[in-house]
Amino acid sequence: MKKQWFVALAATVFFGIASAQSSDTIAKVKASGEIIMGVREASGALSYAMGDGKHGGYNVEICQRIISNLEGLIGKSVRIKYMPVTSQNRIVLIQNGTIDVECGSTTNNEARQKQVAFASTTYVEEVRIAVRANSGISSVAQLNGRNVAVTAGTTSVQLLRKHERATGIDFKEIFSKEDEDSFALLESGHADAFVMDAQVLAGFIASSKRPADFKIVGEVLNVEPLAIMLRRDDPAFKKLADDTIAGLSKSGELAKLYDKWFMQPIPPKNIKLGLAASEATKEAWRHPNDKPAEAYAKK
Repeated sequence: MKKQWFVALAATVFFGIASAQSSDTIAKVKASGEIIMGVREASGALSYAMGDGKHGGYNVEICQRIISNLEGLIGKSVRIKYMPVTSQNRIVLIQNGTIDVECGSTTNNEARQKQVAFASTTYVEEVRIAVRANSGISSVAQLNGRNVAVTAGTTSVQLLRKHERATGIDFKEIFSKEDEDSFALLESGHADAFVMDAQVLAGFIASSKRPADFKIVGEVLNVEPLAIMLRRDDPAFKKLADDTIAGLSKSGELAKLYDKWFMQPIPPKNIKLGLAASEATKEAWRHPNDKPAEAYAKK
């Protein structure tokens, strides 16, 4: 009996220590010499696969700047391991320690703040609708009776449902695992519209075979702050991330990074999105904060 009690106690202590270590990202990285960065395969200019195992994008480069400052703090170089994540698994992978930081296109909202932490907002997104140019659709109301592509695990799904209840329009949601699958439904004609972040839509349209065949239309469905995702209860790493972003903002480097990824041709196809920073994004740069989406809705 005593032996069983001792084993149980030892296991509890061990897992408690493991949990504490996993929440201290700086100590974890210093010990291992490696940081695992969660990235998206196709989140527009924010985070995407460039081929040959390489990843890039606005948020990816901001994360690289954070890691550079982390190296200065711990006094050693750090290997970056890039791990593709999806809308469905990104939060779990942060929580269980599989990835140390998520540098994709994640909306910061109150529900998610109960599960993870967010660095200061780097981009404020507008949720819009992409349609075929000849569809005749120019507003949400015209989605009545139409098939709408949505990506599972994204906040766009929630927005779409709320809008349906508010206006009484009736449309069929077609769910896809990833954003590129949703856009493929629009391209093939299986969906009449695709609801998603405007910069993601702009990226898919710009890289499609016939960009003139598509357009972004309708009212702005929502304004959402996007941010780099971190583990909760890790104030030291969050401070490092926040201080890095504040420094980039103050120096004007954040605006330059935005211009690099959104206003200039980007690899590997040298496609230019041509999506200027919104006033809400510029305001987030001027006054760095980690306010959730609900705070924007109250304005």
